[in-house]
Amino acid sequence: MAQDGNCIFELNEGVERTHVSYGNRFGIELSADLYLPQNRAEGDVLPAVLVGAPYGGVKEQGPGVYANELARRGFAALAFDASYNGYSGGNPRHISSPETFVEDFHAGVDYLGTRPFVDRERIGVAGICGSGGFALSAMQVDPRVKAAVTASMYDMSRATQEAFGTMTDEVRAAQLADIAEQRYIDFAAPYPTLTPRGRLEADYEADPVFSEFCEFYARERGWHHNAIAQFSITSSQAFMNFKLLDHLDWIAPRRILCVVGEHAHSRFFSEDVCDRAGESAELFVVPGANHVDLYDKTDVIPFDAVEAFLRENLR
Repeated sequence: MAQDGNCIFELNEGVERTHVSYGNRFGIELSADLYLPQNRAEGDVLPAVLVGAPYGGVKEQGPGVYANELARRGFAALAFDASYNGYSGGNPRHISSPETFVEDFHAGVDYLGTRPFVDRERIGVAGICGSGGFALSAMQVDPRVKAAVTASMYDMSRATQEAFGTMTDEVRAAQLADIAEQRYIDFAAPYPTLTPRGRLEADYEADPVFSEFCEFYARERGWHHNAIAQFSITSSQAFMNFKLLDHLDWIAPRRILCVVGEHAHSRFFSEDVCDRAGESAELFVVPGANHVDLYDKTDVIPFDAVEAFLRENLR
């Protein structure tokens, strides 16, 4: 697919960015940006980090911010678009799938581990928001991933199944009935119906959570034409049915760093991962930060702590 340079950040001096593509095991061609330090010597073999986007985001936003900074600090960093989204392949567009989004992380490790400038024994993953859950899910069963960093992590399966504590049996039954009916509608249509984007115009007093997302996705700060923050309505059926993080205990002795804002509405997801993963995980709370602050605010994201964690655990 075509590429553009519409990133929400400026490329760091001393960092080079190259557009690359590679396939996952479903035959979907993934689009990614590879960030490398310019001052590396010929023959240098680098530690590498694969960076995934917030749920509904693209590589030109938060993943690029993280990859850009990590490359400046000496890592090979790969920011990618999830299958069916951004410049990655897959049809119909804007599908969301727990298995496919986890597979995208495995595929990124495939790519990095076959580059001559990457040490395949020092590959980590980083996931922002929803990608945090997908990254950890991949890590549970992929021993090639030696360390993981999550930022403002969401477990999308749990979020869908529990709806932040509002999911009753009656609500679930009604939602599943609506999705089942929607499948008939989509089957007869040329493309699936998407969730409404209008939620990104939320009134802060009425809905402070979605107002945060609005501040990023629907304003100049984070706007990108590929990041429509919408998925097909029927995609939630799969997330209702499958769990992402049932095997966190399989990650040990590898390590997880969960970075979360002090005031993030999603903070409990990271706290729960740290509780369940035990000594394998540590929590880093960013004072004063909310959920979306960790998407792009380089003066808030604790990159020194992230770098120290990765250097300690990718060696």
